[in-house]
Amino acid sequence: QVQLVESGGGLVQPGGSLRLSCAASGSIFRVNAMGWYRQAPGKERELVAHISDDGSANYVDSVKGRFTIAAANAKNTVYLQMNSLKPEDTAVYYCNAEITEAVIATETYRLLEVWGQGTLVTVSS
Repeated sequence: QVQLVESGGGLVQPGGSLRLSCAASGSIFRVNAMGWYRQAPGKERELVAHISDDGSANYVDSVKGRFTIAAANAKNTVYLQMNSLKPEDTAVYYCNAEITEAVIATETYRLLEVWGQGTLVTVSS
């Protein structure tokens, strides 16, 4: 079983910074890609940032130049550095991973999409 554990959310004033972390654990053969989504009250979940196993990253336009996604591949961990935060960044942030899981019992592999439990980021004065 593969799990994602997030940390780093909280309350910050406008213009401040936060760093989110997400660590994947379990019977992981390979982490193919990881990303961060967010969902604000009354809105749909949206992709914030995504990073592939080759290191290529992409961002939603509203966070370009302010947020940076980075991966520590050896640790199966992804980070989201959030700078110059705005009230409109307030949301629950979810980690997402596309993983190749090693199924030990059958000596096979399978592709999984896994979600974290979410961490609340509140930007307010």
